[in-house]
Amino acid sequence: MLEISAVIITLNEERRLPRALESLAVAPVVADEVLVVDCGSTDRTREIAERYGARVIVHPWEGYARQKNFAAGQARFPWVLSMDADEVLSPELSAELRQLKAAGPGDAAGFRMPRLACYQGRWIRHSGWYPDHKLRLYDRPRGRWAGDYVHERVEVDGPVRTLEGNLLHFTCDSLAEHFRTTDRYTTLAAQEAYRRSERWILPRAVLMMLAAPPWKFVETYLFRQGFRDGFPGLVIATMAGFYVFQKYAKLWRLARGQDLPRSHRDTETNEPGPEK
Repeated sequence: MLEISAVIITLNEERRLPRALESLAVAPVVADEVLVVDCGSTDRTREIAERYGARVIVHPWEGYARQKNFAAGQARFPWVLSMDADEVLSPELSAELRQLKAAGPGDAAGFRMPRLACYQGRWIRHSGWYPDHKLRLYDRPRGRWAGDYVHERVEVDGPVRTLEGNLLHFTCDSLAEHFRTTDRYTTLAAQEAYRRSERWILPRAVLMMLAAPPWKFVETYLFRQGFRDGFPGLVIATMAGFYVFQKYAKLWRLARGQDLPRSHRDTETNEPGPEK
């Protein structure tokens, strides 16, 4: 029988964490243990996690991939189900995972699942946000998190199978929250792009500031059928264009030797959608 450790990294997640833990607590339970690795919350995150029976470890922030690798390394069981605090197992996904526990993983080293986002109270099934497959269940001896900044991902040595049940992602509740999250992640994305670039950084940043945002809007709203998501789809397309503009504007500043303003902590774990 497959034994699973559900692992969540947190920082000040008292508002979102209960919903994630409740989905893991539905009997018969999917996870044989729930582990929360917190990087210094000042709210009731750790208290809430312990109330739901989770094992809590406090560990300083190391960056997304390193923090998740540390957390996986503390798990008691070899199979790790990695979740964010704003994610929830759907009933369909929970049932599928229970079947997998009983049947075993076969030759698979990991399983990916579609992620369905709820944005400002509406489920988003277009705009490039769905199915947004994420590899979140993996065999720890054969898998690891990789990525230095915002594009962390699980890489496994072996076959990857696809599950059908949705991992539910409760993203931004307001436009203001979306702006704050975009500000944080575009800073990280610009730093990543700057580190990887060698030549022509400045002209490339200027060109992309001008050309990429309108194209991103058209791609998201028309080609990825954001118009089918109603008014939230229009907002998502607009914010997608703004994300691209802000990322390259920050890259332009870095290329000119200017520091980026640090208005929000980059250790929070919530993100608005797949542009992360």
